Amino acid sequence: MGAQIAAHFANAGVPVLLLDVTRDAALDGLARARKLKPDPFFTPDAPTLVRTGGFEEDLPGIAATDWIVEAVVERLDVKQALLERVDRYRAPDAIVSSNTSGIPIAAIVEGRSPSFRAHALGTHFFNPPRYLRLVEIIRTPDTDPEVERAVAEFTDYHLGKGVVPARDTPNFIANRIGLYGVMQIFKVWAAPDAEYSIEEIDAITGPAIGRPKSATFRTMDLAGIDVLAHVVRNLAGSLRDDKERDVFVLPVVVEELIKRGWVGVKSSQGFYKKDPSGEIVTLDTASMTFRAAAPARLASLDAARAIDDPGTRIKTLFTGTDKVGRFLRATLGPTLIYAARVTPEIAHNIDGVDRAMQWGFGWELGPFETWDAIGIEQVLESCPVSEPPPLVRDALARGAFRPKRMGHSFEPVPPAGPGLQILREAKERTTVVRRNAGASLIDLGDDVLCVEFHSKMNAIGGDTIQMLQAGVKEAASRFRALVVGNDAPNFSAGANLMLLLLEAQEGNWEEIDLMVRAFQGATMALRLAEVPVIVAPAALTLGGGCEVVLHADRAQAAAETYMGLVEVGVGLIPAGGGTKEMLARAMEATPYTDHTDRTGNRADSQAIVQRVFETIGFGKVSTSGPDARRLGYLRPVDGITMNRERLLADAKAVGLARAKDYVAPRQRTAIPVLGEGLQAALKLGVHLAWRGGRIGDHDAVVGRALARVLSGGSLATQTTVSEEYLLDLEREAFLKLCGEPKTLERIQYTLKTGKTLRN
Repeated sequence: MGAQIAAHFANAGVPVLLLDVTRDAALDGLARARKLKPDPFFTPDAPTLVRTGGFEEDLPGIAATDWIVEAVVERLDVKQALLERVDRYRAPDAIVSSNTSGIPIAAIVEGRSPSFRAHALGTHFFNPPRYLRLVEIIRTPDTDPEVERAVAEFTDYHLGKGVVPARDTPNFIANRIGLYGVMQIFKVWAAPDAEYSIEEIDAITGPAIGRPKSATFRTMDLAGIDVLAHVVRNLAGSLRDDKERDVFVLPVVVEELIKRGWVGVKSSQGFYKKDPSGEIVTLDTASMTFRAAAPARLASLDAARAIDDPGTRIKTLFTGTDKVGRFLRATLGPTLIYAARVTPEIAHNIDGVDRAMQWGFGWELGPFETWDAIGIEQVLESCPVSEPPPLVRDALARGAFRPKRMGHSFEPVPPAGPGLQILREAKERTTVVRRNAGASLIDLGDDVLCVEFHSKMNAIGGDTIQMLQAGVKEAASRFRALVVGNDAPNFSAGANLMLLLLEAQEGNWEEIDLMVRAFQGATMALRLAEVPVIVAPAALTLGGGCEVVLHADRAQAAAETYMGLVEVGVGLIPAGGGTKEMLARAMEATPYTDHTDRTGNRADSQAIVQRVFETIGFGKVSTSGPDARRLGYLRPVDGITMNRERLLADAKAVGLARAKDYVAPRQRTAIPVLGEGLQAALKLGVHLAWRGGRIGDHDAVVGRALARVLSGGSLATQTTVSEEYLLDLEREAFLKLCGEPKTLERIQYTLKTGKTLRN
């Protein structure tokens, strides 16, 4: 865990000294971190910010550090012994935090100097720290409030985390409630008269109730069943209430898995494993062997998929009369009551509890949002208690934990601080300027307009294109800047492939031509707008979504942005200006030399275009925002926001700064292209890759089409061309590829499976 925390500080550009019991152990820890999948580092270069050392030789080096994070084994005596040594070497104003999942911070810092205790607190990073947003911050009575504020601010703005202050109680907030929920599931699953399989429980406790796809048993395999057991035992040993302690007892089958070393993914088997054929098989607890997976067949879950609103979906399933409803009333119900009972002890307010479960465990709705969604009286009727907790009694008197808004929905958890979720606040504060099925225009305030995508997966279709065009016109007439972004999980999964497939199958080539022209017109409108256009991508930003980003005056990307021009995967090339823009940017970014190769082309220019060809031709997708810079999707002038919920606020600020002296760009009329000499070289590379079996027949067809566009078409020599010329080449190639049967096969396969067909 220490190496992964160090990795995330390095992601934020912070130099780190990583210490372990020996120098070799620290090096090994860093090496293991670099091999982890998913990668804890943003880029291959990020580990260079991490130096390693051993406690014996290098501990004095902490004297030069501002923040010391202790992340050794979860044993009080070990932590206390190390921090006693840290106290000797730390600078007087250095902050010291313990990364612990549940040991009381006051006990860890007991006996340290007054200065140490004033600068000490707990910082519980959830694992893996790059990908899970939650950091619980735990102060002691001796912690200087300014120290807590500084750590919370740095963790929020620079590390991109969701910070929740927690009280210094066993396992703090998220693990306390989350593990209680797991124990309720174990209780039902392991009961003598159990009626639920592992697959059924994972089907019920996943996206159906607003939880991650890994649900319950798959999550335990990923986290480590031994880790789960360790945290549960620590919690049971720390609780003062004997009745509560009895809840945290692991089933016999879990103890047996640990005894056998079947602790999940890291041991290649746990509740699930992959058999030699590659199939995922499931644990049979009766025989302690593995059997073929038995997909859950639960009619109410199938029906609930049609319910988009998570609160309505949860209520429908919870109140159902089938086995899904019985399961949720036996597990989710007691967990909600428990959360209400312990919240005053573990948290400062119900908002912190809801945020902790959303950011730490991936719940779409926190416990108190779930109470309101189901209905307080309904929960109490389904799960009777002798005496409702005081929080529940108070909420009953008010009618809800959170008041209702206009209409039927309850108030969501408010933002944790200023500058967070400004789009949501803008929609609640002002009237939407304009809206259709695919996107909306929202006034963000301060004369900044926003285009918000809201189609399924934010796929780009005619409605989205129409609103992009309208946004440019509206912004030019009465706003200072335009932001394109949204609060959805993904910025955009690309163009609407289903619509394209239907038109191609009908042979409506003129209609496809008009669709492509419209998208090219929209992206060029963004690029040439009279006001600065700031596009704010996050998470999946693929195909057409990437092309929108490429045409911004500036991009302000979330650190976790997975961006790429992936059209080759469906047998096409980027034709919304993406191919043109990647070429133009690359040629503008590198100055020419007079060196030429044998074909008469400048050798450095050919290498530049070759890199662009490979980026598009292999459908490369960035692993992070900084990695998107390495691939050329983002420029050095484009910004990175670590905290996703601050992304649109940062984009708005960039837009206002750019608006002060903004001059709209002109259309490019002299983009260098290298002609048939380069086209021949690129096509030779495609042929050799095909002959070597590295690409398939249709990959070669697509590769040749891409080579033609990037070299400038049928031009005999090196020259310059306009943006319009390259857009025409893109569109021509795209239309020809739409007429290829194997392209249509790829599109159909991707729409059906979400995967890529290599034909």
